[in-house]
Amino acid sequence: MIALLGDDRGHRSHQELNALRPMLDVETVWVPSDSSFDIAAYDGVWLVPGSPYADDDAVLRALTVVRERGIPFIGSCGGMQYAVLEFVRSVLGEAATHAESDGEGDDNVVTALACSLYGEERLVTPVPGTRFASWVPEPFVGMHFCNYAPTAEAVARLEAAGVVVGATADDAGAEVLEFPDHPFYVTSMFQPHIGALAGRPVHPLVRAFESAVRQAAPRA
Repeated sequence: MIALLGDDRGHRSHQELNALRPMLDVETVWVPSDSSFDIAAYDGVWLVPGSPYADDDAVLRALTVVRERGIPFIGSCGGMQYAVLEFVRSVLGEAATHAESDGEGDDNVVTALACSLYGEERLVTPVPGTRFASWVPEPFVGMHFCNYAPTAEAVARLEAAGVVVGATADDAGAEVLEFPDHPFYVTSMFQPHIGALAGRPVHPLVRAFESAVRQAAPRA
């Protein structure tokens, strides 16, 4: 069972995600961020777009559990941003804030993009030799609904700690981040579920996540 952690507000992105659900081979359930939930009860977690979340603190606590317990995880757009926040705070032990929810400050690790990518397509280029490139070897067009992203300085700090940039794109910088010491902890700026409403094939990143979830699920 995959937890779609976040708040279904009926946005285009959430409509696309709901259209994707029947196309997957693993059951999914929405888990509102402000509900009472035990994230460790799920075989996989997808932190969906739509930040700030109804309960940011609950999301960050859930991310710690997911990371420490090796639960397969994917984070898209806002999910990527909050994964960076949690990692800098919990693993690097440094102050980290989000400009959108915390206001602008010297300790922002997520800030407004110089060029908004809300409703924008960009050519996403996989970095050779990365896990992401093994799933998606060729450049492709990715859809974005993001106004915020991790700063270049934050990404550099993450790389020094072992995080791998799996793909890049103009105006977006790091499009994909692969986090270390975890079976599957991958985040993306582009939203891999966009296209489900039009019946497009499931993105390889989602299929790789789905495979990791199936491998992690307990066998009856």
